[in-house]
Amino acid sequence: MSKSSIEWTEMTWNPTTGCTKISAGCKFCYAEGMAKRLQAMGVEKYKDAFKVRMHPSELDTPYKWKKPKVVFVNSMSDLFHPDVPLTFIKKVFKVMRDNPQHVFQVLTKRSERLLELSSQLKWTHNIWMGVSVEDERVMKRIDDLSQTKARVKFLSCEPLIGPLPNLSLEGIDWVIVGGESGHKPRPMDVNWVLDIQEQCENAQVAFFFKQWGGRNKKAAGRILNGRTYDEMPEVF
Repeated sequence: MSKSSIEWTEMTWNPTTGCTKISAGCKFCYAEGMAKRLQAMGVEKYKDAFKVRMHPSELDTPYKWKKPKVVFVNSMSDLFHPDVPLTFIKKVFKVMRDNPQHVFQVLTKRSERLLELSSQLKWTHNIWMGVSVEDERVMKRIDDLSQTKARVKFLSCEPLIGPLPNLSLEGIDWVIVGGESGHKPRPMDVNWVLDIQEQCENAQVAFFFKQWGGRNKKAAGRILNGRTYDEMPEVF
C-alpha cells in the first residue's frame, strides 16, 4: 500500500496488478506506464510489468492499518479483469468486509463481469463500487453497475473524452470528473464538465471535480465555477 496523490482517496492497495486495454479511455493508461517504470527499477511486484498478476501476500495488509483509511483498490489493475479468478476476488472482498473501519473504493471498466459476479459476492457499506465512463460509447456500464448489490455506487468520468448528456443517475451516489493528463492528452470541453455538474446537482448526487488535466495538470488546476468541488457520498 502507499499514500496516494489521487484527490478523491487517501491511499492505494494493489492485491492485483496489470491489465489490458478495453476501451478508448485506456489509450494513455497511466498505470501501464508506471508499471513499466517500476519494472525497470527492479521492483519485484512488477517484474512482469503490466501482465495481470495476483499478490496473495497483499491480502494481509489492511489488517495492519491502525487508523481508518479511504482506500483505492487496484489503482494498478482491474479487479474484474477476466484473468482474475472469482476465488481471488472473493478473498479481496473478505478482506474488505473484515475491515469495516476502512472505505474501499473499487473501480472497473469490466461492468459486464462485475454484474455477472455481483450476486456471488458479499457487499458491505464500506465497499464502494464504481465504473469508468469516459464517453457515451460506454454508458452501458452505468446500467450494469445499477443492477449490482453494491451499497455505494459511483462513476469515474476520467479521462472525460466526450460529452455525457442524460446520465442515468438513479441509484448513483457519487460522480468523479477529470480531464486527461500526460504528454498527449485528449482535450476536455468545459461544457461537458458543466453539464455533468448540473446533472448531479439536479439529481442530488455528490460531485467531485478532480482536474482539468493537460500536459501540466498542476498548472491547469481543478477550479470549476470559481470553486473546487470535493463532494463525497453521505453514506455513514
